[in-house]
Amino acid sequence: MKVDPYLIFNGRCEEAIQFYVDALGARLEVLMHFSDAPPEAQGGCAQTPEGVMHASFRIGDSVVMATDGAPGEPKPFGSFALTLTVVDELEAVRCFDALTDGGQVTMPLAPTFFAHQFGMVTDRFGVAWNVIFPKAM
Repeated sequence: MKVDPYLIFNGRCEEAIQFYVDALGARLEVLMHFSDAPPEAQGGCAQTPEGVMHASFRIGDSVVMATDGAPGEPKPFGSFALTLTVVDELEAVRCFDALTDGGQVTMPLAPTFFAHQFGMVTDRFGVAWNVIFPKAM
């Protein structure tokens, strides 16, 4: 069994995926728009045919799934963070700096008692990230 995050971007899904491709080297695996579904399966989503019904992309070995969401109330992010574990300090700095573009630093990237580098940022889409280059345990 495994758990994969499914992020809802409220109409900014393709923009968010492109940001993660540029910032983190994400690799897009699946991208389906609401218009790709047969008419009988579109339901209330037909009003946003250009919207992303489902996407799947990889960041390193991890799968992240995403959507623009169904019509209705936007669903804000909250009470979770994605953790990006990197293999060296240069990668920590590169990823952290990329995620801060248009985002907000919650905790600057710095050495801590548990990591060579650790920092927290909320990106321009409202997704909270922890970037860590851990110490050997």
